[in-house]
Parts: sequence; structure tokens; C-alpha cells
Amino acid sequence: MSSRTQERRSGVQLVSAALLLLLSLSGCSSMDVLMPNSINALNGTTVKIPCTFTSCYKMDVSRFAMNWTYQESLNDTEDMFMTFHKKRGMVPLPSDRFGDRVMFAGNLDKNDLSITLSDVQIEDEGIYNCYVRNPPDRIQGHGLIQLIVVTELPPPRDSTIAVAIGASVGGALALLILSMVVVKCLRRHRKQELISEEKMEEEGKLEAEGVAEEGTKIKSTTIKAFT
Repeated sequence: MSSRTQERRSGVQLVSAALLLLLSLSGCSSMDVLMPNSINALNGTTVKIPCTFTSCYKMDVSRFAMNWTYQESLNDTEDMFMTFHKKRGMVPLPSDRFGDRVMFAGNLDKNDLSITLSDVQIEDEGIYNCYVRNPPDRIQGHGLIQLIVVTELPPPRDSTIAVAIGASVGGALALLILSMVVVKCLRRHRKQELISEEKMEEEGKLEAEGVAEEGTKIKSTTIKAFT
């Protein structure tokens, strides 16, 4: 093998090693936990508390980790009430607050870590944290949601007025657009008429000048004939 070939192979190996090193250092740190800011729950009912995450890597149960915690406010300590177990999956933890009212309601294959809380009580109101770690993602995902417990649902909104206003506004806009189109068409038609009139006048002038010039030629020819 020639020295030049060896140098080329060494160069390719060096570039490949450099690329692998950059990839290993940069990694894929697009871990995101997706949750709404807040949800309302009617006292005494069952509510689903959603939590999903995105990751560049497929979940590996041997390395995956997640925790659900509760705190009354951002300044209070967090109480862990659910975690992920490598063999048993999502496991509720003993909790004086929730007892056995918390259940896993997500789908690990779809990165869904949602839970349900049954027989919601006023005391359940607070902040629910969802922590996720999915190596080789280097960043731990964290999302939180505010649970608001209400004693009665708000009355449904009367959309009749809104629909009427929307219809009126839509009708007015339609009429305005139609009027603008009509005015624009009339202006264009008038402009075309003016152009046609000017063209006809110009053609008339040219014909008159042609007739006059022809008459002058005839007169000149007649005079010459008589002379």
C-alpha cells in the first residue's frame, strides 16, 4: 500500500472521529414537557391531569425516570406521589393527601405520563409537577400545572349575541368589499370608454388630415393640368 493511500485513509478516519466526537458532545437536548398552565376540576368529580414529553430518543425503561409531585404553592415543599419503576412502570406512592385516588392514565409508548385524580377535593387545589429524564437526553424535563377546584361549573355562555354581532360585521364587510369591487369596475369601464373615445377622435383627426391632404394633391394636379 502506498504512503499516499495511507495518508488518505488516515485523513478520513480523523474526520470521522472528529464528527463522532462532536455528535457525542452536542447530544440531543430537545427534551420538552408539555402541559397546560392550569385546569379546572369540579369538586367530587374525576379529573385528568395531562403531561406529555418530547425527546430525540426512544424511551429506555432501564434508564428512564420520572416523578409526579404536589405542592400547595410555589413556595411550599413538594410531595412526591407517583414515580416510575423499571419493572412495574408508573407506581403511585403512599400519600396522606391523595390515598388511592391517583391512577396512571397515560401511555408510555406515546410519551404520555398523564394521571387521573378521582373524587377531587378542595384541598387538592395546588401545583402539580411532572419531572422527566430520558437518557441520553442530558436535560431533565419539567412541567407544572395549576389545578383549580370549583364547587360549580360556570354557566354556559350565550353565543346568540356574539353570533349576531359576527354576522352583522361579516355582512357589513361583505357589502363594503362588494361596493369597492363595483366602484373599481365602474372606474375601469369609464377609463376604457375614455380611451376608446380618445382613440376614435385621434382616428377621426387622422382621417380628416388624410382627406385634406388628398384634396390638396387633387387641386394641385388640376392646376397643373390647366397650366
